[in-house]
Amino acid sequence: MSRILIIASFAPSLVNFRGALIRSLVNSGHEVHVAAPDAPALLAASDLAAIVIAHDTPIDRTGTRLLANIAVLAGYRRLIRRVRPDHLLSYTIKPVVFGTLAGRLERVAHRTALLTGLGYVFESRSLRARLIRLAISPLYRAALRGAEVVIFQNPDDEAMLRRLGLVPVAQRTVVVSGSGVDLQHFRPVPLAPGHVVLLIARLVKAKGILDFVAAARIIRRRDPRIVFRLAGWFDDASPVAISRAEVDGWVKEGVIEYLGPLDDVRPALAACTVFCLPSYYEGTPRTVLEALAVGRPIVTTDVPGCRETVRSGWNGCLVPPHDPAALAEAILAVLGDRATTERMATASLSYARTRYDVVTVNAEMVASMGLAA
Repeated sequence: MSRILIIASFAPSLVNFRGALIRSLVNSGHEVHVAAPDAPALLAASDLAAIVIAHDTPIDRTGTRLLANIAVLAGYRRLIRRVRPDHLLSYTIKPVVFGTLAGRLERVAHRTALLTGLGYVFESRSLRARLIRLAISPLYRAALRGAEVVIFQNPDDEAMLRRLGLVPVAQRTVVVSGSGVDLQHFRPVPLAPGHVVLLIARLVKAKGILDFVAAARIIRRRDPRIVFRLAGWFDDASPVAISRAEVDGWVKEGVIEYLGPLDDVRPALAACTVFCLPSYYEGTPRTVLEALAVGRPIVTTDVPGCRETVRSGWNGCLVPPHDPAALAEAILAVLGDRATTERMATASLSYARTRYDVVTVNAEMVASMGLAA
């Protein structure tokens, strides 16, 4: 069997998003190593501790300094020489760029780049994002050309990188249905009484949180019985971070309830009537998949990644990004009568089962990496 190294930039994602994939690889007899900042400490407290070997790779997820990025590349090369993997899987921007380049330089036999979303650098129209994109595009191009396969989580991201010339015409690519969702862990729950709209996301503006709050103001002026809840963690390193003061202000205003970062999102999902994610760009939003599996209608934006999760009018509504008024109308439409809400909830559960089962998604990824039994 093979020795596999998985490189990430955020250790909790190894447990929350890649845990099922790691268990699948281990159960197939492979030796799995994982690497991310603080990964040994975090994984020691998880159920993966006994089955993986974790490595610490200190990196600044959002830094752009040349010397720091050269150090990241050198660190990944040292890690690869130490682990000597047969297969390398890198995901999120810095591991994809510098991890895949390191794997190419160290002649790892099989290299896979997983694009879980193009993010701020490729989707934002700000001057800062455009300058960073200009700077990293040659690195992206070199890294992806050195990958045996590039896995995308939605077809829009694949089309964009091909259009920009960052993925060669001859490059083998695969599009999977996000990270999938564990249907044994996230089980359907009947809709509770009342009207509760929930958003779970990292607390950055790119998730559409300001639009969510604006829509809540519009709706609560018309019907104060409708409750809006926000859950998620602060990301002060992000250039588009939401501050604690902003959230405290919204809570004091009475427009939302803030639930905190939540170690287990299932109770919050069970208590909501509609799940809302007005994001500006995604790979495939994991929180939406979890809401589908619990059986909740979805209101989200018609943007890459999000649009894949909703068939408008069937299991929820798609709205334009940056449009709180349209968002408010869509939420009210889903909540318009109980029969509509119940029908959409049933459709969401069906969609989770037929398209987003983590077992199926991971089998596609393992096959694309050439690791299927």
